[in-house]
Amino acid sequence: MTADKLLEAVAPLVADLGSGLPAEELYRRLLQSLRLLLPCDAAALLRLEDGSLLPLAVDGLSRDTLGRRFRIAEHPRFAALLGAAGPLRFPSDSALPDPYDGLVEGLHGDLPVHDCVGCPIQLHQRIWGLLTLDALQPDRFSRGDLAALQLFANLAAGIVTVAGRIEQLENRVALESLRAEGYRLAAAPRARELIGRSTAMRRLVADIETVAGSELSVLIQGETGVGKELVAEAIHAGSPRAARPMISLNCAALPETLVESELFGHVKGAFTGATSDRPGKFELADGGTLFLDEVGELSMPVQAKLLRVLQSGQLQRLGSDREHHVDVRLIAASNRDLADEVKAGRLRADFYHRLSAYPLRVPPLRERGRDVLLLSGFFLEENRSRLGIGAARLDASAQAALLAYDWPGNVRELEHLLGRSALKARARHPQRPRILSLTAEDLDLEGRRAEVAPAIEGADSADSATDAPRQGESLQQAVDALKRQRLLAALAAHGFNRAAAAQSLGLDRANLIRLAKRLGVALEPVK
Repeated sequence: MTADKLLEAVAPLVADLGSGLPAEELYRRLLQSLRLLLPCDAAALLRLEDGSLLPLAVDGLSRDTLGRRFRIAEHPRFAALLGAAGPLRFPSDSALPDPYDGLVEGLHGDLPVHDCVGCPIQLHQRIWGLLTLDALQPDRFSRGDLAALQLFANLAAGIVTVAGRIEQLENRVALESLRAEGYRLAAAPRARELIGRSTAMRRLVADIETVAGSELSVLIQGETGVGKELVAEAIHAGSPRAARPMISLNCAALPETLVESELFGHVKGAFTGATSDRPGKFELADGGTLFLDEVGELSMPVQAKLLRVLQSGQLQRLGSDREHHVDVRLIAASNRDLADEVKAGRLRADFYHRLSAYPLRVPPLRERGRDVLLLSGFFLEENRSRLGIGAARLDASAQAALLAYDWPGNVRELEHLLGRSALKARARHPQRPRILSLTAEDLDLEGRRAEVAPAIEGADSADSATDAPRQGESLQQAVDALKRQRLLAALAAHGFNRAAAAQSLGLDRANLIRLAKRLGVALEPVK
């Protein structure tokens, strides 16, 4: 390698540092220049965070690699690179499993004997991440190439600094630590991060960053399964309250008689079964955040009491005259359009306006484009660990099928689908495979479309039956009639399986049951 060739590869990157390009583009150009200088089959830039390596940019690896989180404890090659004082080259006959098995573009099956090098990236005397190169040709890299890799690792550190990533990453580490403490206090599991690079997700993340540091109430709206609770956790994690717990309550999962006790607490003897004093969710969340999921399910009387607490910070436990003061930030979520609920008279207007000081909409998965592949990589990496296999990947047919599907159940449906498909694919192999490759046939998305089709056809016929308003029928009566027809069609199409019918309609099971009772729809077939 000549000095001129090295200068030719590095000079454009140095010029890019002052160009104001987004960090992702700078990272991509870094890898392209590195592969131009050191020809190879794959390159990756990975950031170290909480015991895992997160790919920020890849070149020559499959797209779903960007959604993966490589746990250091499970990948000895990465552990060796992070522990190295500088560039490290693995022997071509190294017995250590390669984390990129099944992920190199154009290669199916195990990686053959190949050449693998990597270098840790340091910022402020701390390991920030890794640069890795893989070549299918053995003995591709030389000692001089290692020196060039070290130079690019230093350049990567400079790019991170110029892009302003240092402060963001340090804040992220601090916030993750605070959030973990909050979850320990709340005795709740730690949340996963939001994954996605689509325009819709970038807009959502920008809104989260805007509102997180304020004290405004936030109303998160979106379809079932889009990840509204993850958005709430991200807002809490980015707020000054992150050191305190975030307490969650699903308003649709509780009988109406218990909602007030759950929210405000009770004293001994307040009602049958109240054998001791018990604080409510508001008191548990004091100083932190209260997340109310499916808030549109609350009754009007509870809405009024909740509004008083939000306005004054004062509450009384059931059965007590003593007032407690709480300092709580409220984040609410619903899969309904709550503005329509106000118009229909099922939600107080003052309560709605108090909730929606800053409204957020979580986009459905069908609006997020190739994010489905990033999310798939994340879920496959989790399932790979659970199933005890070396690697899990999607072949081209599986990726195409995922991109073509419309995802009525959104991210939750994708997570369950990949877990189920990986388990089925694993069961096909008498011996545990090193690389599990999922195909479109494993996913069987066409079969899922066929399952949903009868409910859609039934809903369409219901539409035609109710298109014309009846004599003397009000708008609300017409809306209820349409809901009744759709509900009956979905239940009939799924053999009165409530969970399946709810999924086809984009509802939670509890919401479907409550709606059926309100509309007078039988939940069992008429005999």
